[in-house]
This record gives sequence, C-alpha cells and structure tokens, in this order.
Amino acid sequence: MTRRQSDIDQAAWTSRRAGNDEVNKRSKGDKMGMSKKDVGMTAAPRKQSKTYKVPKRPYEAARLDAELKLAGEYGLRNKREIWRIQLTLSKIRRAARELLKLDDKDPKRLFEGNALIRRLVRIGVLDDTRMRLDYVLALKTEDFLERRLQTQVFKLGLAKSVHHARVLIRQRHIRVGKQVVNVPSFVVRLDSQKHVDYSLKSPYGGGRPGRVKRKRAKAATGGGEDGEQAEEEDE
Repeated sequence: MTRRQSDIDQAAWTSRRAGNDEVNKRSKGDKMGMSKKDVGMTAAPRKQSKTYKVPKRPYEAARLDAELKLAGEYGLRNKREIWRIQLTLSKIRRAARELLKLDDKDPKRLFEGNALIRRLVRIGVLDDTRMRLDYVLALKTEDFLERRLQTQVFKLGLAKSVHHARVLIRQRHIRVGKQVVNVPSFVVRLDSQKHVDYSLKSPYGGGRPGRVKRKRAKAATGGGEDGEQAEEEDE
C-alpha cells in the first residue's frame, strides 16, 4: 500500500467517525427533547434578579427607628419586606421622573403615564383625585403597606390584631373571592377588597370545627372514650 493510499484511507476513516459522532449526538438530543440548534449547547442558568436592596448605611439610627416602627405597626416578619416595597417604589418613581422630563403632548408620556397611573389606582395606592404623575413622586412606603392582605384583614375586622391576621393567612383561613390566599404580602386590589373573607372550609367561616373543639364537644356529651378513639382514627 502506498503512502498516498494510506493517507486517503485514514481521512475516510476519520470522516466516518465524525459522521457517526454527529448522528449519535442528534439522536441523543432527540431523546432529550432538544432541537437541533440546542444539541451540543448547555443552557446558561437563569439569574434571578433581587427583589430588595440593602441600605448603603447599615447603622443609620433614624432609618433603623423608622423601619422598626413600620415592622411593628404592620406586623412584618423582617425588614426585608420593607426593603422590597422600597425597591418597587423607587422603580415607580424613576419611571415617573423619566416621563415628566418629556413634553406634555408627547405620545410616550401620554400612553405610559396613563398606564402607570391606572395600575396604581387599581391597587388603591392612588385615588381618583390624584391621577397625575406629580402625585406618583409623593408616594410613601406606608401607601403600599396599607394594601397588603395582612393589613386589610385586620382593617376589615377579621382578626384581633395585625399579628393575628398574619397567623390566619398563613394557616389558610382567609380567601380572596374563591381563592384561598396564604401570602400576607398579597396586594389587594380595590375591586377585590370586598371579597376578602374567611375560607368556606375554615372553622371561622362555618366550616368543620378544629380537632380540639371536636374532642371537647364529644367529651361534654359523655362520649369521652369513644371520642378519643375517634380522634385517634382521624389522626
């Protein structure tokens, strides 16, 4: 065999091997439900953006006192819930400032400004008498804290305190419309405010009594041992 023929055979073997590798890669991608473009590519992990921003000065006395007061007044779990609202508020203010720089008749200002104001009115942060971008800059953290489900449950008289309201929400005793909501920071819209009530399955809303209450009721009627056995079967 000549040297030229050997080189040709080696090149043919290499091309066949490369073709087989490509076929195997395609079949593997088809099994995994990947497209041809995605074969051989690894997807980059999605980076979740932060929902809050830590203050630059961690030991500022005035800010610490104000945050502690808000956390106690609205029954917040930690200060991160305050920082989350402050970040949202800063984004809204930034958008309002950018729109105020434009001319009054600018189409972008008219369209995006009206959309921003409508969203804020829908969640109850602004009222009908303050539907202007100037009032958006005057919004405070307390305006958004007032629209939380935890605050609304307490204001509607469904809970004894704002801390009790958080317990009721976390234990799935509260519904908004037909949906049970167990997130205290849920933002209640104006049209949904009248639908905040006890869950239909909750003992507070006429549902089945709790385990302790059922046990005491059976004990009061004279079925103490039978009641305990029934409770053990329920558990």
